[in-house]
Amino acid sequence: MSGENATDEALVAPAAARNGAVILDVLRDVLPRGGQVLEVASGSGEHAVRFAAGLPDLRWQPSDPDRRALGSIAAHARSAGLPNLLTPVELDARAQAWPVTRADAIVCINMIHVAPWTATVGLIAGAGRLLPDRGPLYLYGPFRIGGAHTAASNTQFDEDLRARDPEWGVRDFEAVLAVAAEHGLHLASQIPMPANNLSVVLRKAGA
Repeated sequence: MSGENATDEALVAPAAARNGAVILDVLRDVLPRGGQVLEVASGSGEHAVRFAAGLPDLRWQPSDPDRRALGSIAAHARSAGLPNLLTPVELDARAQAWPVTRADAIVCINMIHVAPWTATVGLIAGAGRLLPDRGPLYLYGPFRIGGAHTAASNTQFDEDLRARDPEWGVRDFEAVLAVAAEHGLHLASQIPMPANNLSVVLRKAGA
């Protein structure tokens, strides 16, 4: 299903406005110079527009499992009119088969803590299937390090998430790396970001 079949309403996510510029600065160094980037869980679509505009030599493929989000992505994309921003596709990270069969890079922002752990496992498994050797999987969000939160605000955020849904929560960095290793991805870099978040770059093993 494409975003054109979904509710046509451009949503606004305040976090996208706050963190978009700093994430784009990191992506300029992480992503390949050309090719196709798959964004998993694109949400409102504001990041997709910003990144496609800022990285014009890359084709940007947004996706989301949610019908309303797909409509928002499509609405933002139509307003932006960017030739390298592709039609959004419906993609659930937990699925065994994805509607995209190859990507030169995968980006996933602020998803793994607001989804079941199975979505994190599915995301990493999908990256293992799709990415070429040395292809990056970029994650952004809060993490627990060594079993502990990195700030009191993250502790409170984690408690709030788990109160809303017991399957949600700030993930253990080491647990994410362990799953990545099972699927042939290894830590390339971790970059401190504003508001106690991390940019985490995993790369597919290869020459």
